[in-house]
Amino acid sequence: MNNRTIVERDLAVLWHPCSQMKDHERNMPMIPIKSGQGVWLEDFEGKRYLDAISSWWVNLFGHSNPTINEALKAQLDTLEHVILGGFTHQAALELAEKLVEITPPGLDKCFYADNGSSAIEIALKMSFHYWRNLGQIGKTKFITLENSYHGETLGALAVGNVALYKETYGPLLMEVITVPGPDCYYREPDESWEAYSIRRFADMDRALAEHADQACAVIVEPLVQCAGNMRMYHPVYLKLLREACDKYGVHLIADEVAVGFGRTGTLFACEQADISPDFMCLSKGLTGGYLPLSAVLTGNRIYQAFYDDYQNLTGFLHSHSYTGNALGCRAALATIGIFQTEDVLGKNRTLAAAMAKALERFRDHPNVGEIRQTGMIAAIELVKDKQTREAYPWQQRRGLRVYRHALAQGVLLRPLGNVIYFMPPYVITEQEIALMVETAWQGIQLAVQD
Repeated sequence: MNNRTIVERDLAVLWHPCSQMKDHERNMPMIPIKSGQGVWLEDFEGKRYLDAISSWWVNLFGHSNPTINEALKAQLDTLEHVILGGFTHQAALELAEKLVEITPPGLDKCFYADNGSSAIEIALKMSFHYWRNLGQIGKTKFITLENSYHGETLGALAVGNVALYKETYGPLLMEVITVPGPDCYYREPDESWEAYSIRRFADMDRALAEHADQACAVIVEPLVQCAGNMRMYHPVYLKLLREACDKYGVHLIADEVAVGFGRTGTLFACEQADISPDFMCLSKGLTGGYLPLSAVLTGNRIYQAFYDDYQNLTGFLHSHSYTGNALGCRAALATIGIFQTEDVLGKNRTLAAAMAKALERFRDHPNVGEIRQTGMIAAIELVKDKQTREAYPWQQRRGLRVYRHALAQGVLLRPLGNVIYFMPPYVITEQEIALMVETAWQGIQLAVQD
């Protein structure tokens, strides 16, 4: 078996996600992967690629992690899956207990689904249904931030604000209230992240004051808007938002699908603002990158609004066939176990510092508008003009040049437009960080040439 054979067979039958398939015939040749070990992926001809983006932000502790492997092997010999409607099993129960233990206070109940978008749909429906059960039928809208992204099912897409994903499907989507965001890329030259985030919160406060009677919830990605070009903001915004949601009687949904499980420097991003949301959505790193699984954590106050006699029809009748899948839950338990037996966050601080040091060389680059970092997430924004921050036309696909160069050098980078970002597995070494960043430097040098 060789790369070419696999690619030919693939293009005959597979339609890949987030792709213009014509690109794979020329601009973005398909990379067939045979195996993975640690931060490295290997194709069918022995070439290796450093997975600098954790395979779409899901992998925490490396490919073929022995701890997670063993947990899955043991679970496979016991139970692979069982309906969770009216049944339960040890892995789902233990994981729910563990998630209630490690998430912020007040998140007492766990509802499972299959992926991040499904978790968002559940949180939206629970919030709406909660107010309906309380007789507040006028609460039907959601407040969201500009540049936000929450997934690609219709409800999740509606509360997002990245035109590339959303615009085509506009006629299918519910109307939402979109508020200018706290994206610190736009702060004044001498303005701190904290000061800018406080200043920008005024827009959210006005929206809540105006729409409190209509709004079910505010939904945000804490600290980092990942698909929105890895734009970042200060934790003070979350603190102010929690206070305002309480003041105006509106739920707070924290979409920690991408930023949870240590990505931002704390186990959950909300911890940096010392807040508890009404709903916390988790997926991606939840299973260490092994299996699709998501969870929505909420509190007893929400739960009690649905707890009633069946005849009153107040129950949350939402389901997925693979809800609480035993293999997924066991992978998640093994992943959380690594956090609890090793000093992962401490080691990540060291790795994040190494990444920051390696990125310093980009600071004075004439085509770098900003270097930004929150924990184990870092990004470089390419611009046509450093002084004005004029962006390159998206049609030029400068980021694609970086992607192609990196692959040739054995590094998997997948820029978001003209933003080159790094979100590697936590088992990366400082030497591998240096390789990753050096490759990005070379790629950017090529990308900015006219």
